[in-house]
Amino acid sequence: MEEDMGINHRMVDVNGIKMHIAEKGEGPIVLLVHGFPSLWYSWRAVAPDLRGYGDTDAPTSPQSYTCFHIVGDLVALIDSLGQDKVFVVGHDWGAIISWYLCLFRPDKVKALVNLSVAFTPRRPTMKPVDALKAIYGNDYYIIHFQEPGEMEAEFARVGTETVLKNFLTRHSPSPLMISKDEGFPTDVSITLPSWLSEEDIRYYTSKYEKSGFTGGCNYYRNFNVNWELTAPWTGAQVKVPVKFIVGDQDLSYHIPGVKEYVQSGLMKKDVPFLQEVVVLEGVGHFIMEERAEEISGHIISFLKNFQEISVPSSQVGICSIL
Repeated sequence: MEEDMGINHRMVDVNGIKMHIAEKGEGPIVLLVHGFPSLWYSWRAVAPDLRGYGDTDAPTSPQSYTCFHIVGDLVALIDSLGQDKVFVVGHDWGAIISWYLCLFRPDKVKALVNLSVAFTPRRPTMKPVDALKAIYGNDYYIIHFQEPGEMEAEFARVGTETVLKNFLTRHSPSPLMISKDEGFPTDVSITLPSWLSEEDIRYYTSKYEKSGFTGGCNYYRNFNVNWELTAPWTGAQVKVPVKFIVGDQDLSYHIPGVKEYVQSGLMKKDVPFLQEVVVLEGVGHFIMEERAEEISGHIISFLKNFQEISVPSSQVGICSIL
């Protein structure tokens, strides 16, 4: 299938690790950054596997997954391609990292389209994990992810395929809770949505059975560390052109305060070059797969505003790399 799509895979040395990237076509470079538990595959061959995922190296220490490490990987990747700056599209953790990239190195980004996770200004009065625990309690999934080895053991008990189906098919704005007593349900039949095939699940499963979930979990284990490291950026603005797209059924959009922050215009104060916010009705968290053609259209129409070379809508990904 990948050969038919004209996808080229290779490994790149970046920031002390080997990163797997998938490339397609020629033209202006668009860096597509995935989240959890996705891979480059979520973008259909126009994305890297981030540190700790898929075929990219996965350092064992949680301390190797701070925002500085991940942004450093992306900056090194951009440099390795011989580019001064690129277009960026992020989703989930990829959106968080893309916000950080634009905050730390706006000189590397022409324009940003972020999906699912809105910009979160640093609140100096409370660490983010502590805030989430106060809101949701101990069964909230991000709280569970904090202790090294705990969720990995739960995922091993349930089985990789079942874990991935639970995450990838979730379509609810309610918070994701994982009870310490009950864990993941294993006796519930999971029906795949039209945009997620058994072939997709097999691919994800094969990669996670090889790499495990520790790399992805380590991103969550650095929420508080990132909060500490980014103290110098308290009150800093994201000063690149931005478009933000979210589904109204996305659990990230329903974290207390987020919807109000986006809709009230407060986000515009922190992201002054925010040019458009799109809220898609009836759409969940995995927005770029659930509404693939629509999201591609939004991305292309926005990025064309900053590129002298026109990008035909029939060539989604053809003029993209990574």
